[in-house]
Amino acid sequence: MIFEILKRSMLGIAFGGIFTFIALTIMKFTGFEATVSEIWMHMAASFLIGIYFGISSLIFGDSDSHIIKKSITHFLLTYIVWLVIAGTVGWISFNGWVILWSSLAFILLYVLNWLGWFLYFKKVETTLNKHLQKNK
Repeated sequence: MIFEILKRSMLGIAFGGIFTFIALTIMKFTGFEATVSEIWMHMAASFLIGIYFGISSLIFGDSDSHIIKKSITHFLLTYIVWLVIAGTVGWISFNGWVILWSSLAFILLYVLNWLGWFLYFKKVETTLNKHLQKNK
């Protein structure tokens, strides 16, 4: 389990690094200036979110819990982690309207992502069932 957590954390850091590189590339070509401490802070936040997303997928691992319970747990934890990190580094301000709109955007993106994975796994399930029926 510890090896799996380390592996997923490293994968999360890699994705955080890729997103940071994309952001830095956009900043370079748009002429946006930032201090080293600002870049460091945002990069650390990207790494933390990457680590979280890498590890949080373990919630969906083997257990007796229902997928809805796992999804609600994952959503609530993800929302809290995202809100704390995004608010701390200044991606969103702690203003009522900003939190409301960014929360709605977060929920929309989360639901679309969840639905995409759900439909993907349903398609895999259908394909496997057809294959098993054909080989009976």
